[in-house]
Amino acid sequence: MKMLAGAVCALLLAVPAALAQDDPFLWLEGVDDPKALAWAEAENVKTANVLEKDPRYAPMLAEARAIFTAKDRIPTPSFRAGGIDNLWQDAEHPHGLWRRTSEASYRTGQPDWETLIDVDALAKAEGRRWFFKGATCLKPDETTCLVRLSDGGGDAVEIREFDTRAKRFVDGGFRFAEGKQYVQWLDRDTLLVARAWTPAEVTTSGYPYVVKVVGRDGQAREVFRGQATDMSAAPSVLYGQGGRADGVVVVRNVTFYEREFSLLSDKGLVRIPLARKAAEEAYVDGQVVFSLQEAWRGFQPGALIAYDLKALQADPAAAKPRLVFQPGPRQAVQQVSATDGKLVVTLLEDVKGAVDVFDFQGGPWTSKRLPLPKDANITLVDAAGSDDELFVTVESFLTPTSLWLGDAAAGSARQVKALPARFDASTHLVEQFWATSSDATKIPYFVVRPKAAKLDGSLPTLMYGYGGFEVAKPPIYMPEAGKLWMERGGAYVIANIRGGGEFGPAWHQAVLREKRQLAFDDFAAVARDLAARKITSPRRLGIYGRSNGGVLTTVAMTQHPELWNAVVVESPLIDMLRYHKLSAGASWVGEYGDPDVAEDRAFIAKYSGYQNLKPGVQYPLAYITTNTRDDRVHPGHARKFAARLQQMGVPYLYYEQTFGGHANDADPELNARRWARHYVYLAQRLMD
Repeated sequence: MKMLAGAVCALLLAVPAALAQDDPFLWLEGVDDPKALAWAEAENVKTANVLEKDPRYAPMLAEARAIFTAKDRIPTPSFRAGGIDNLWQDAEHPHGLWRRTSEASYRTGQPDWETLIDVDALAKAEGRRWFFKGATCLKPDETTCLVRLSDGGGDAVEIREFDTRAKRFVDGGFRFAEGKQYVQWLDRDTLLVARAWTPAEVTTSGYPYVVKVVGRDGQAREVFRGQATDMSAAPSVLYGQGGRADGVVVVRNVTFYEREFSLLSDKGLVRIPLARKAAEEAYVDGQVVFSLQEAWRGFQPGALIAYDLKALQADPAAAKPRLVFQPGPRQAVQQVSATDGKLVVTLLEDVKGAVDVFDFQGGPWTSKRLPLPKDANITLVDAAGSDDELFVTVESFLTPTSLWLGDAAAGSARQVKALPARFDASTHLVEQFWATSSDATKIPYFVVRPKAAKLDGSLPTLMYGYGGFEVAKPPIYMPEAGKLWMERGGAYVIANIRGGGEFGPAWHQAVLREKRQLAFDDFAAVARDLAARKITSPRRLGIYGRSNGGVLTTVAMTQHPELWNAVVVESPLIDMLRYHKLSAGASWVGEYGDPDVAEDRAFIAKYSGYQNLKPGVQYPLAYITTNTRDDRVHPGHARKFAARLQQMGVPYLYYEQTFGGHANDADPELNARRWARHYVYLAQRLMD
């Protein structure tokens, strides 16, 4: 996820006097400070008494637990070494089993799984809260892997070399201590590694900016050094036929959205001509594919373009990029990957999914669409590197997730697995409407509601929004929402507000920095439209947002307390005048602006939820929740917001899980408890 000393006087004039005072709750930013932990534990006890002693909690917990630990879930597949890998978590294995089966066995109803790592057993043996965060395996055999392990579920990982044939870590193999780091194989005895080589070699965002070539003998040679003010740096190896390294690209992430790309050669690094707002997407048939988030050299924002690698290596300045695909005004590229010989692109078209396969044969790129269900959300799960197979999931609000195996070369696709229905969807229907925002922009939103509901404003409704970082929120199957909320008569709404990626870069960039208020206006416009259609009313409307959605929900709460009666704020950003000083916050300056710059601070201060709580206002009772081990969005945001409400005498609920990381879902049992608390709170506020 994206920073003047001489301006102090101007700053004090530009913001309310209260903002210039010292923050009395800074002590809550001490993640493991005993006083802060004791405060959080006391809050947990109070909140548990309110939510977990509600008679609805036990049945909701049982229902959620059954969903998250069900044996008939679809095992998420990952291609490796001619077979299928999966990380499986259930009640007996909350930390998970990294396991493997053959492709033929995987397609059966009862695959024959072989365990590679029992993560629970490893955690117990080593006295750590290990969670598996994936593996990077050496091509072409893919039997020697660099396994990433997180202690507590955060983003920082320890990396160890693992032999999948012997099913053990390699004695004396590659190993890197815990940190936020990126590692790629160059060959069997050589890695490209970006990490903190000394404690000081991290950016202000907490990510590495020095890349080195590391040999099995322990020797490390620096190949790139960025700046501490960058977001990060990372290597990208371009693997060609037989898994050989055709080339190496070093990515300098100057900000969250601005990057520089350089080819590593015998003469050092050579810059690739590209727009600053571009991203590397894939390498296939000797072509390096990039996406553009801004107009450049005649290409429009959202375009996919490709460089011929050999042309780049011969003379980057003379190399000419080709257009692969230009999305239309109602389209947006969501994912890009490559099989052995095809480029695979998942799209949204009016917030509904599709998959196109592109082929390069020396001339213009050609494409064909895979035959997949329409009016559904489609997500690329994995693409094979040794052939042209790929897995995608297909889902919608009321249709359970199904897994499809596609053949990019043949242009075919077939369903191989389907999730059983987790709730009775026959009682609900789905509608799409458009609300009008403050600047007359039409904002789409989906409503999932009971068919028999009277449209008199009495329908308990949960509205979700995100609106940031070009992340789209299309219709998805949510078993926990269906079982715990919709089966009990509730409605669910997704507001596709600006800031997301529903309609490409322009939809996102419309609300960056000083234009952020428009995203909040979009959200309020959807709420008013729901009321105008008499689907619900402020008394029965609740909102939920997490991470960047925490900015949204706390601003919604402070700017429009009259529009909702419940506010769930999870893993949130809230104190937007200090976000850049907490955890990975400095990397998001491109999204929100830099509070250390007077002009930026002025527009951020106008909306920041933490600073805009006002005495005497009747706010809806908020449920604020976070995770101690969230090393992406600092738990201090949630803690301080609750403490300020407490200081003002405003009722609230606060709960802090002690591990699980930013996603809060590392452990299925804790995840079940999390959602049971959420929906008990929402039932109390909107159904009672």
